[in-house]
Amino acid sequence: MSSDTPTATDGTAETEAATGSDTDSAPGDGSPSDAELLARIDELESKVATLETEVNEDQKKMTIVATQGSFDMAYPPLILASTAAAFGWEVIVFHTFWGLDILHEENSRDLKLSAVGNPNMPMPNALAALPGMDAMATRMMQKKIDENGTATIEELIDLSLESGVDLQACQMTIELMDYDEDDFYDGVTTGVGAATAIQHMAESDVQLLV
Repeated sequence: MSSDTPTATDGTAETEAATGSDTDSAPGDGSPSDAELLARIDELESKVATLETEVNEDQKKMTIVATQGSFDMAYPPLILASTAAAFGWEVIVFHTFWGLDILHEENSRDLKLSAVGNPNMPMPNALAALPGMDAMATRMMQKKIDENGTATIEELIDLSLESGVDLQACQMTIELMDYDEDDFYDGVTTGVGAATAIQHMAESDVQLLV
């Protein structure tokens, strides 16, 4: 007589075969599977990327070339740049030749207003050419700025950088003037050449030479 007894089964194998153990299958409670969730995430990421591209394409661009480094001519590029940035524009200001002194931390504090040949100065050129007249004209303008509460050049540089304006220093002029890259305000982009500036201008909606 055999002592073997039949082995009991709990139906586990049959249950697994019937239901499957694939993790991509739906849980059975109506929730989406992992594969469906991943597909949805990919779809949403694609939509976000498309929207970001459309926003960037709609963004206005401005390139300003600043070539003059006198006290009065430092204001127009900085005011225009910071204002455009406040409206959401992408703004680049390329400083070359004397315009480079606007970004030079030490020289920007000593910019002068030229009295000679300035039609708005209330003095003839013969008088404006006298020694010390540029310094006096500069002090007069600084006094007006202080009384009017107008931002200083340094304040406008800080505002422009905080607003996302790309203040660029021409590499050729840096070498020509024998300046060091550490001489410029923190946040200024150095090492930019004319070819890069031209490319920016070609892509811009507005190009200004100051």
